[in-house]
Amino acid sequence: MMQLITSPEAWAALLTLTALEIVLGIDNVIFLSVIVSRIPQPQANRARQIGLLLALVFRILLLSILVWLIGLTQPVIVVQDISLSWRDIILIGGGLFLIAKATHEIHGEVEAREGEAADKPNASAFFWVIVQIIIIDLVFSLDSIITAIGMAQDIEIMIAAVVIACAIMYISSGPVARFVAEHPTTKMLALAFLVLIGVALVADGFKFHIPRGYIYFAIAFSAAVEAFNVMAKRNRRKPAR
Repeated sequence: MMQLITSPEAWAALLTLTALEIVLGIDNVIFLSVIVSRIPQPQANRARQIGLLLALVFRILLLSILVWLIGLTQPVIVVQDISLSWRDIILIGGGLFLIAKATHEIHGEVEAREGEAADKPNASAFFWVIVQIIIIDLVFSLDSIITAIGMAQDIEIMIAAVVIACAIMYISSGPVARFVAEHPTTKMLALAFLVLIGVALVADGFKFHIPRGYIYFAIAFSAAVEAFNVMAKRNRRKPAR
């Protein structure tokens, strides 16, 4: 442990891996922000906290079973030139779930009816939100930890990077969730991002890697445009002097 603390290479690996884990956590924060906006605020806060706690627990558990995790990259299905491992299958399944969920939410927003939310029992809605958070946490955790294994050699560095990234996700998820809940157009934009992220996960599962930089640049650019749109709306609402 002392060797790691005094090693410049270990600190460089920690900073690099933490930054990467934070970037990979953006997908998780967006999904959490959208999914908890469907339930009342007190339950939404609790669901968001449970979701981020589960994300941390899943990542540490996966790190503790590295041998099994590395085995997930070995092919289990081979059809002609296509070979799929358990990791690929999980990524494809998670990506399809994201696409289906985001599409369903978009349809619900467009075809929303008054009083529809009130007809849904809060307990049932809260339970269903937690189930969806668990599914997506598993997918994002798997992708995140396999990336960590490829970038660092010491499990202590991996765990430290994961804990720091999850703490930053927890701090940022509250403001992001409130912003999404208060601005319907932003929620629609976030749902479109989830479709894009789902497509990227499916592509990764079929060994066609889409550089995440393109996706995150699109997210950042669209978020900046939406921020200007929100500010313009606020300025229009201000009474003229």
